Amino acid sequence: MKNTFLNEMQLRGYLNQCTDINRLEEISSKKSICAYIGFDCTASSLHVGSLVQIMILRLMQKYGHRPIVLLGGGTTLIGDPSGKDTTRKILNSKEIKKNIKNIKKIFEKILDNSNKKTRPIFVDNSKWLTKLNLIDFLRNVGRHFTINKMLTFDSVKLRLDREQSLSYMEFNYMILQAYDFYKLFQTHKCILQIGGSDQWGNIINGVELIRRTTKKESFGLTSPLITLASGAKMGKTEKGAIWLDEKLFSTYDYWQFWRNIDDRDVKKFLNFFTEIKHEEINKICENEKNVNNLKILLANEATKVLYGDEAAKKAEKTAKETFSGSGIGKDLPEIKVKISDINKGINLVNLLSENKIMSSKSEVRRAIANKGLKLNNVLVIDDKKIINNSDFEKDILKISFGKKKHYLVKII
Repeated sequence: MKNTFLNEMQLRGYLNQCTDINRLEEISSKKSICAYIGFDCTASSLHVGSLVQIMILRLMQKYGHRPIVLLGGGTTLIGDPSGKDTTRKILNSKEIKKNIKNIKKIFEKILDNSNKKTRPIFVDNSKWLTKLNLIDFLRNVGRHFTINKMLTFDSVKLRLDREQSLSYMEFNYMILQAYDFYKLFQTHKCILQIGGSDQWGNIINGVELIRRTTKKESFGLTSPLITLASGAKMGKTEKGAIWLDEKLFSTYDYWQFWRNIDDRDVKKFLNFFTEIKHEEINKICENEKNVNNLKILLANEATKVLYGDEAAKKAEKTAKETFSGSGIGKDLPEIKVKISDINKGINLVNLLSENKIMSSKSEVRRAIANKGLKLNNVLVIDDKKIINNSDFEKDILKISFGKKKHYLVKII
């Protein structure tokens, strides 16, 4: 391939499958195209598991193509069964609209809005899905789908093979997704749908629907599902999701997530989650023998993409101050406590368990017993410790759990 969008996708490891890569390459190298990725809005933020898809949209812009971000206000009312053992929690329209508003802010931070020709187009599929007439939809769209074929797609087949229930509502999700592609093809001349590899069957349905109803060509492309070297699913940790919203997951914690990545994942993630050129990454990884320096580079560059250069530098500075043991990093995640509560005294075990720093009171006690908990770099030996004014330095108290987890308690 030439120096194109698809070529860099392949070099960076983003490319998994494509319905007709040679033809898509031919078209996209000659003119700007529109492509879309859909995001269901089941939470108030996306997590890092969605970041590859967002980076692909960003890469499209780099090569002069225009991304469409489909925020699934309609499909979220149903719930995508792909990769799920049970039916997703059903949200109401008000909750979904609030989620859409918050999620849109994430895209506005990562994607380029300055160029009129490549700035992202935001669409909400509730605008057409909630207005469908069932009889008309079944006659005009449903007739192009066979139950035989729908039963072969992983989103359905895996649930049935495990003898887990699949509602009729969820079963129709793939038809709605195909219809989304058809609508965007008609209204925005969108010729490409991109998604994770678990969406392959749904994407093919959309390509087929467009071909059958318009006699025109469109394309589907998937990226690989990302897992950590440990085998864990990208975006999840023992403490929960790595959210892309700093209100849910602090900038410092986000930086630390990348800093603490498994050694085996560093080069791959430099390609996936930074904008360092692929050739440069190869040179850096070949010449830099200290993997910790590579991890700091990854943490800085990945944080810069989401939060900007200044936030990345601030997080690195906080980490240096925190781990040197000589100071208190001012950008650490915070726990805020009322002055009236401090005057009365707060039980340390209760403070940490109630603020979800640790999952339970027993976990806090175990950490103390194993000499894993410090207050302002001083080891805690008493699990009945009461925090009061004398523990604070200028209204701030640093709590350290192990070597890598640090928090600030601030008096308000």
